Amino acid sequence: MSDSAFGASAPPLSFATAPSDAHAVSAGKEHVIDAMRGFAALLVAYFHCRQVVWVGMQSFHHTVGTSFSLSSLVAYATFPIAWGSAGVPIFFVISGYCIHRNAAFRLAQNSNYRLDARNFWMRRFARIYPVLLAALLLTLALDSASLQFAPVSHKIREIGLLPFLVNLFSLQGVAGYTYGSNGALWTLSLEVQFYAVYPLLFALRRRFGVTPILLAVAAINVVSALLLERHDIQFFPSYWFSWTLGVWIAEAQARQSQQRGQAHGPQRSALVWYGLAALFTALGCVVFHFGQYGAFQMWAIGFACYLYKALDSRRAVPGPATRVLSQFGDFSFSLYLIHLPIFVLLSSVLFRSSLQMSIWPTFGYMCVAIPVAYVFYRLVELPAMKWSASLKPKTRAGGDARQAARV
Repeated sequence: MSDSAFGASAPPLSFATAPSDAHAVSAGKEHVIDAMRGFAALLVAYFHCRQVVWVGMQSFHHTVGTSFSLSSLVAYATFPIAWGSAGVPIFFVISGYCIHRNAAFRLAQNSNYRLDARNFWMRRFARIYPVLLAALLLTLALDSASLQFAPVSHKIREIGLLPFLVNLFSLQGVAGYTYGSNGALWTLSLEVQFYAVYPLLFALRRRFGVTPILLAVAAINVVSALLLERHDIQFFPSYWFSWTLGVWIAEAQARQSQQRGQAHGPQRSALVWYGLAALFTALGCVVFHFGQYGAFQMWAIGFACYLYKALDSRRAVPGPATRVLSQFGDFSFSLYLIHLPIFVLLSSVLFRSSLQMSIWPTFGYMCVAIPVAYVFYRLVELPAMKWSASLKPKTRAGGDARQAARV
């Protein structure tokens, strides 16, 4: 899967709880979300990078064999990236959690809380579509340049008006393919569809509760996959379960926040949840060899188990790795949206789209894509975030300015 990020497209919402509650919930836990978003974006980007520039592990091994040179050792060390598409279910679970989190905490305080669907859709539009439009235009520009170098990369699909509009209206996977070389956009259509039906999911949650909804969505997920995935139609019901897992986690966090002073479970509880996370992640890696769709579901469950327990931690000060990944999490959406056209252009210019035996160019490509994505974030995504934040109802109790901008 590529990517959407997934995903990545749903930044954290600020809480509408009392200041002490908001601090308790977001203090160290915001870093968990940001760090995992950054990790997922880097994982997906490098996964695609290896596909674009490198010959792949099997060809590399057949050519090089057993070698202890630095280049060979580094190449073999990238083997786990073969499962890099696991970054997408991470995005989807995080997206469901972040989108529903504010509503979950409000419902925990007031069971009569109603979602303003019109305002929700307006804010999602402001948050997503300026960035998507800019990403499509950048893809057009970069792919147009890549097409000047023969032989043309097989990663570049059609860049005409019709596929542009299909992707602009988030119909890729249903009415057409992804735009140009930007195959990562296929998950963005699913994100938009999740947002479109979220008010319905919210209404059903108020009536039936979140666990019955999760079970119903799981059943829909299976039926949709049987009917649509076999025909290569990628529609939101086939991936809704992973997103709804995030919704369930948000509800669990909201319930726990209402129980002040409750004792945390014994340490073995953490071992159980993290053990389940490892188990389902490993199962996903095994199932991947039989089909990516099944692996996606396993990875989603595995990450949900991890996130459920990681958010339950009271550690207020994040570790160094978490802080670093959190920085990447800030512009993970931008990195997700534009990395592939950058990689394709670099390969077209430097290697005429031929795959390389050396692993080193992949690191160079990442060193180009990351700063470009950060600039894109500053110029395009950040203004969109501020526009979205400006549409929030003014009567809400606010978090800090940075959190408000990221809604």
